[in-house]
Amino acid sequence: MKSDDYVRWLTEQFVLYMNQPKAVRKDRRQMRKSQRYPIKNEMFGLIPNALSFYTQKWRSKKWLGLWRKPPSSSH
Repeated sequence: MKSDDYVRWLTEQFVLYMNQPKAVRKDRRQMRKSQRYPIKNEMFGLIPNALSFYTQKWRSKKWLGLWRKPPSSSH
């Protein structure tokens, strides 16, 4: 593709975009934004999700008092 073809294509795309109503452009932008993954997943994969799941599980056990061993009854 030559540079003049690219400039022509780019200009056509820009004109098509600018001819759309502002509400349509805004809706399209919001739709694309909602389909993206969160930035933490984009950068680190599933590790942040796994860590948050583990910490929530740990906190709930700690809150319930399940993280301690029951006292041993040595009489």
